[in-house]
Amino acid sequence: MHRYRLHAATILFALLASVSLALPGAAYAQSTQKDYQPSVGQEGKDVIWVPTPQALVERMLQMANTKPNDYVIDLGSGDGRTVITAAKKFGARALGIEYNPDMVELSRRNAEKEGIAGRAQFIRADIFETDFSEATVLTLYLLPTLNLKLRPTILKMKPGTRVVSHAFSMDDWQPDQTENVQGRTAYMWIVPAPIEGTWRWNISGSGAREYELMLRQHFQQVEGLVKLDGKTGQLRNVKLHGDYITFSVYEFAGSNPIRRDFTGRVSGDTIEGTVKLPGGEAQWSATRAPAN
Repeated sequence: MHRYRLHAATILFALLASVSLALPGAAYAQSTQKDYQPSVGQEGKDVIWVPTPQALVERMLQMANTKPNDYVIDLGSGDGRTVITAAKKFGARALGIEYNPDMVELSRRNAEKEGIAGRAQFIRADIFETDFSEATVLTLYLLPTLNLKLRPTILKMKPGTRVVSHAFSMDDWQPDQTENVQGRTAYMWIVPAPIEGTWRWNISGSGAREYELMLRQHFQQVEGLVKLDGKTGQLRNVKLHGDYITFSVYEFAGSNPIRRDFTGRVSGDTIEGTVKLPGGEAQWSATRAPAN
């Protein structure tokens, strides 16, 4: 009887010991997660973590002209400061994509503390395997090689999307704007509409003139040739800003060139807009010819 009681006591002690050993471990894991604080220079999946200074975060979002109707996505969101700032100071809806699960939980807690968890959200994911095409503003602080790896995907985003990078450029894709804050550099690009090709249209208000515009494109830089009724004219001041294009066409008739100023919106293989003619203003619409 005493042996049985001793045996039972031993088993009970072992069970209690195992529970007491397990509970501190679980409690420690939970405490570690809640108390987690990243350290500058810690390794991540693709880069080490170095936070963007708050002043530069705000300037980057200003460069992108961030508004409450924007959807900001931060690639490699770290401690969440860019996403939280976009939601709190600019009123935007924002999402952070971060691979480190501890960073994701830290960011969520920070968003809750600021009272903007409904507009500032975070997911654990690989930026190279995640769809961020719905963003109207894209922010990043990555390495040049990673920027280049992302560039083809970024260029397929909706024309007019604003892309802002801390410190690193996009190689030969020249930025539309560059700013320096406290010795740090930020670059901003506007995703250009793909506009290369041959475009044709006519304008009845100018004597049913037939236009043919042949454009070459290097990102937002555009140049080309124009023909009017089969004769070469002069194309000047071509500017592409997202899906918005402006240019001037000069027709030389005698000693006085005739200038026509075109503005339009690019939508796939169509451009629609207005043109200033010598006698007033008219609507115009161009169609891109199929590629050979």
